Amino acid sequence: MFKVLSNDLGDVYVEPEVVETITGMATVDCYGLVGMVPKNFTSGIVSVLGVDSLRKGVKVQQSEEGSIIDVYVIMAYGTKIHEIAHNVMDKVVYVLTTEAGLRVAKVNVNVMGIKYVP
Repeated sequence: MFKVLSNDLGDVYVEPEVVETITGMATVDCYGLVGMVPKNFTSGIVSVLGVDSLRKGVKVQQSEEGSIIDVYVIMAYGTKIHEIAHNVMDKVVYVLTTEAGLRVAKVNVNVMGIKYVP
């Protein structure tokens, strides 16, 4: 569980699944992404996840410095990978900090493939 607030009245915790869902929603909102893929995909066939499975393309961990977030994405062909990855990082940090109150130590964007989108 992730602690997001602590005061005189008590503590507020959120489950990792909540953090994964918020992260997934923030990620797919970025321009240039085709979708997300499962974090544990082992076959050569890449299945792009729909909205119902956003959190399957996200892995979250806790560390002393804050949350460590890994996202697994498919990008559109013809886009600048480094710029889109940087936008994903910024968006995830912003959303998790402002909406969930989490400290984010690191966001890793794992580009698992490129897809041509006409």
